[in-house]
Amino acid sequence: MNTETVLKNALADEADSLGAIEDPWPGFARRERGHQRRRRAKIAGVAVVVAALAGVQSGVVPLPAFVPGIAVTGGAGVLAEGPTRGSLAGDTAFLDGLRREIKDLEDPGETWRVTDRSKIKFVYAADVASRRLVLALVPLRFGFLDDTALVWYEGEPGATPAEMTEGGRVDGGEPVVTFSTTRSDGPGVLVVVGPIGSTVTVSQGITYLPVGLVAFGTPQAQAAGSGLAEMTLPPAPIPPVITVTVTSGADVLYEGGAGGGWGGNSDTNPQEMSAAQIAEALGTRTFDHAMLRSWVNSAISDARLPAAGIKLTVRWLGTVNGQAAVLFTIQPPGGGVLAYAMHGSENSYRQDLRLLLPAAGADQRPIAWRMRAEGKDDRTDQVIAAAPPGATRLELTDTGSAPRTLTLDATGAAITSVAPHGQATIVAYAADGTRLGSTRVPPFEPDSGGPPGADAKTRVVE
Repeated sequence: MNTETVLKNALADEADSLGAIEDPWPGFARRERGHQRRRRAKIAGVAVVVAALAGVQSGVVPLPAFVPGIAVTGGAGVLAEGPTRGSLAGDTAFLDGLRREIKDLEDPGETWRVTDRSKIKFVYAADVASRRLVLALVPLRFGFLDDTALVWYEGEPGATPAEMTEGGRVDGGEPVVTFSTTRSDGPGVLVVVGPIGSTVTVSQGITYLPVGLVAFGTPQAQAAGSGLAEMTLPPAPIPPVITVTVTSGADVLYEGGAGGGWGGNSDTNPQEMSAAQIAEALGTRTFDHAMLRSWVNSAISDARLPAAGIKLTVRWLGTVNGQAAVLFTIQPPGGGVLAYAMHGSENSYRQDLRLLLPAAGADQRPIAWRMRAEGKDDRTDQVIAAAPPGATRLELTDTGSAPRTLTLDATGAAITSVAPHGQATIVAYAADGTRLGSTRVPPFEPDSGGPPGADAKTRVVE
């Protein structure tokens, strides 16, 4: 059994043990491709130990074209196959001009030079809405290392090759590439390029349902089999939630967001709460208002919500690892409740928890979160549990163990331990023994790219 199969099976086993609803391997594989170039560059760099050749690898001395380079990825992917797509695919004068204009790619401390311009492959070229867009597969070399990158070039409609600028890049082996730009004061554009024969489906918008689930907008399938989506997006007062799915038969090639930029022309940020709202939520409790405001605004942005109409509740104030810490919830009008735990300072803090809860009974639930090692990503067995108002006792039940009573400190929280992969539930009781509510201890979230509640690790529906 090869290493990839072992790792794939291990990820699937962990997902099953944590109650995950989807196979984590596709997402892991996509992220791993993004690490390959630098990791293999380091390995190759160790191999190139002859001091006389150090100038070649640093780029000071050009490597002769006839000398083969060391490939640091698997080379061009499926997007290199087939003809150029898009409305400008037949404009050979424009594409030939752009081929001459494409510049070397600059990374910190590195210059990846275009090797053979005749081998630049134009995957897509079109005028869409307010942009002229080209996706090119560019062969590159840095010293002894060969690589490819899928690079977006953008400009105004009708832009000349010299007026096109780089608009983003990804690894040359990616099977799906997206481009989007949106504005608050005008239309935006979305382009998705997948393999020929695949189908792209796009949905816009997100709703946090009161039952504790996330609802995305109605999926809209683009031209079946084209492998393309070309859309004009409506003005958006805040960065919109765009979900892209690319399928080939029964296989899902990509499922996730569409990376891109958003711009507005207002002096105010619609995703920021006012200082007065923060003061009202704190009441007479003592906490750094500016710091809490910074953290709350970060959570609102993470949840892809406007600040208008949001109900903010500060559930717990304390310290974690000697630093200020807070647990708060935000609730959009008529929606589910989103819980966030953070600790640190105003400009340097860590988000320890984000969890979507059903609206009913949310204020009576205990809320617990797992801790990572301070300043690292290592998982620990430390769990912090905050009691709801009126609770005098918390009880923790591990899988296969007898219930444990947790002693609350003066802040209304308790620190306990649960194995990093263990499952546990926290129950809150009032002084008279009344059971107020219960919540499972959520697992560690390995990837926080999507909105909270979009996967089983960041939601509670029971």
